[in-house]
Amino acid sequence: MAAENLAVSRETFDNVILPVYAPAQFVPVKGKGSRVWDQQGKEYIDFSGGIAVTALGHCHPALVETLKSQGETLWHTSNVFTNEPALRLASKLIAATFAERVFFGNSGAEANEAAFKLARYYACKKHSPFKSKIIAFHNAFHGRTLFTVSVGGQPKYSDGFGPKPADIVHVPFNDLAAVKAVIDDHTCAIVVEPIQGEGGVMPATPEFMQGLRALCDQHNALLVLDEVQSGMGRSGKLFAYEHYGIKPDIITTAKALGGGFPVSAMLTTHEIASVMAPGVHGTTYGGNPLACAIAETALDIINTPEVLNGVDARREQFVSALQKINQQFDILSEIRGKGLLLGAVLNAQHASKARDILNASAAEGLMVLTAGSDVIRFVPSLVIEPTDIAEGMARFARAIAKVLN
Repeated sequence: MAAENLAVSRETFDNVILPVYAPAQFVPVKGKGSRVWDQQGKEYIDFSGGIAVTALGHCHPALVETLKSQGETLWHTSNVFTNEPALRLASKLIAATFAERVFFGNSGAEANEAAFKLARYYACKKHSPFKSKIIAFHNAFHGRTLFTVSVGGQPKYSDGFGPKPADIVHVPFNDLAAVKAVIDDHTCAIVVEPIQGEGGVMPATPEFMQGLRALCDQHNALLVLDEVQSGMGRSGKLFAYEHYGIKPDIITTAKALGGGFPVSAMLTTHEIASVMAPGVHGTTYGGNPLACAIAETALDIINTPEVLNGVDARREQFVSALQKINQQFDILSEIRGKGLLLGAVLNAQHASKARDILNASAAEGLMVLTAGSDVIRFVPSLVIEPTDIAEGMARFARAIAKVLN
């Protein structure tokens, strides 16, 4: 009981947490659906979705029920033993995608780390130990481990940590000619987000994605898709690659996979998986029964026509509200993204105001995100109520009015 009696506040953060975050001044304590309440009891509408994680809103009854029942059954076994929820979740992910084999981790970075290691290992075993080049893209984000942050295309996140993993080349996103200029027979993989999230909510064009597939085939390289943010229904399909009419070699997913519970997965084919053997890669917590049971329930709900078709209807409501706001304030240059991964791009005159708008929104009782200094990012629950969208957008309009005045 002692833990509950310890009073903590936003000031506590500044004294006890490693200073790598700059969280909002309010402290959320409770969430239900797309509403959140802070320590003072103030209510917020959540358009941030825990950064595209709470895809079924906060405390979805089915997820809560699974958490309780699995929490009273079996939490953890390690990978010295397998478990039923992991086997069921893997089977369902395989049934719903191109994949034939699954590896479970706990975070998007871990899924990407596994994907990048697998791509290099496969090239080493099947082709040559010198076939290790990874082509990635400027402004990409793939995680915070030393390998994933090096593949990510934002040097500010990887500088200062000593020598980086070698043989990683970055070129402009959506620029097929740039990829052609650097790809060769030493290339083991092209790593790409179908929709760059942190990089400004930028979707790949169909020509670009199909061109990457063709280049990979030509050079015996693997096409690795980071669907950590774009996957699990976010784009209006279960995975964003389905919009492009291509088959990847490896995809990663996390964020929405557990609906708020930490879990991730890397999906690939029998052929690529065949180079791996016991001991080559692993994780203590990955695939634990508690995480996998919750993710299975989330997948069962998200992978339905009702939820997936509902994403596009909700997107239309967001876009239409944003267009109305823009008619009033003339602040946006475009609205980007797919499904409920939306980026409202501030025009040149207001390009530096994304953080101000985020703070003003919080003051109005609305949680939004940024993606760079000039993009407001919306990644709400996939099942957010239309009334919550309308009310949230009214609050957003008030926030913009305050920033502009």
